[in-house]
Amino acid sequence: MANNIEFQLFAPYNQGAALIGSFSDWEEIPMKKGDDGYFRTQVALEDGEYHYKFRVQSRSWFLEPDAWVDIVDPYATDVDSPTQNGVVRIKDGQIIVDTYVWQNDDKPLPPDHELVIYEMHISDFSGGEDDPLERGKFRHVIEKLDYLCDLGVNAIEIMPVKEYPGDYSWGYNPRYFCAVESSYGGSDGLKRLIDECHGRGIRVILDGVYNHSEASCPLTQIDHDYWYHHEPRDPDNNWGPEFNYEHYDDNLDTYPARKFIGDVVRFWIEEYHIDGIRYDAARQMANYDFMHWIVQETKQAAGSKPFYNIAEHIPETTSITGLEGPMDGCWHESFYHCVLAHICGDTFDLEPLKDAIDGKRQGFLGATNLVNYLTNHDHNHVLAELADRDIFDEAAFKRVKLGAALLMTAMGVPLIWMGEEFGEYKYKSIEPSKIEWPLLANDLNQGLLNYYKGLLHLRKTNQALYGENVEFFHENPESRVLAYTRWNDEGSRVVVVANFSDQFLAGYAVPNFPADGTWHEWTGDYDVEVGDRTLMTDLPEYEAKVFVW
Repeated sequence: MANNIEFQLFAPYNQGAALIGSFSDWEEIPMKKGDDGYFRTQVALEDGEYHYKFRVQSRSWFLEPDAWVDIVDPYATDVDSPTQNGVVRIKDGQIIVDTYVWQNDDKPLPPDHELVIYEMHISDFSGGEDDPLERGKFRHVIEKLDYLCDLGVNAIEIMPVKEYPGDYSWGYNPRYFCAVESSYGGSDGLKRLIDECHGRGIRVILDGVYNHSEASCPLTQIDHDYWYHHEPRDPDNNWGPEFNYEHYDDNLDTYPARKFIGDVVRFWIEEYHIDGIRYDAARQMANYDFMHWIVQETKQAAGSKPFYNIAEHIPETTSITGLEGPMDGCWHESFYHCVLAHICGDTFDLEPLKDAIDGKRQGFLGATNLVNYLTNHDHNHVLAELADRDIFDEAAFKRVKLGAALLMTAMGVPLIWMGEEFGEYKYKSIEPSKIEWPLLANDLNQGLLNYYKGLLHLRKTNQALYGENVEFFHENPESRVLAYTRWNDEGSRVVVVANFSDQFLAGYAVPNFPADGTWHEWTGDYDVEVGDRTLMTDLPEYEAKVFVW
């Protein structure tokens, strides 16, 4: 039986629009514009799947005035890659995205301050195994969720999955904002992945690109300057047409770009049950008013479940987060630069090192205001940086472990870039670059993975690491030793003593230790006695000891 299905296109200042589709043999079906700026029409359709597009008279400056162009629905939830047609599915007389049934919506998920985030690129996360299988889809991530649980992460941050041109990209060139990248396995595949994550207590944060779109995004063809800035504001940092969040339409009492991105963000939260968003290029967006508004929209759409909004604002700024700022947290880029320089031996400078470990010194108020990392998709793996300095093998792995100890005990939420936890060594590349799983057969790589597992367990179970308390109680610039303690009011305590020199410091005395008595060294699994508030210990070169009370 056929039901009337409504199609609509928001194009308030365009002269004319029509619907074309497989249901009309691609003949035009006229559309009528209402006072609200929407063109609408109804078509009697039976249940099934149909291809469609809109034909619209463009107002974009780069086309002839009122030229007719065929565009994909900006809100299409599926796009057929070969034909670039929108796909609409009808079931029981209603438009649906897919038929996926959620299984794990009732499972408890960890709050923001308990998170350890794992950043991944869907295609490159799998397929680098010791066999010829391509992999690289959502379902292959599901196959590795047991590995991630064993590692101890409780959130994954997925590089952008909105439909982009071609079959391989980092995803920062979104063309269709409501459609899932087809080469990864479409909407059904993404829902299954998120559902499986929730079943294991893992939150899913999506990387959102709301600063710009890819040049052929349908909005650029409809009426470019209604949604976008006319030209790049900063040509050196331009990745496509930039959304104009300042532009206000008096007639319709709306901010067009905010309306569109608000619709998009609500759609992803409601349809895909995501648990957070990383906002790419927040510094380039440069509109706190919009960011305040979109964050409120996310919290409202997410309801009672936790939702984490993270800005990529490079360099970081305290203004984007905290009490007054719009975002829950931001990427802590200075942590990356400072810690990398210290584990590589490029420098030893206590003040910036303390700033990296204790963000309060930089003006950040809360632990969830900062997301720390040793590297991410925009940087090389740490082993590649060490190799550039002719540091290899055991010496390199020692330094990577030192970095990991700082990452897991600094104030803030730790983030691991895929493969870093077992010693992936490749340089950053925008070409396909799958992580090398066979490395785990090597003792050094397996040892690093086990070290990470131990630290993640500590980070998630010791509440001293959840909060903001950091005290640096011993500083020795000559020997390059720094010691600090993390604690909470319930009596949990963690002490880190780090040697940033290339010297083995035998029988080193650490004065002013937080308490006398028995402490447990976490990474080596042994007990030590502290008396007269002084710890005597051997400190190998480029190594951190982690003591738990």
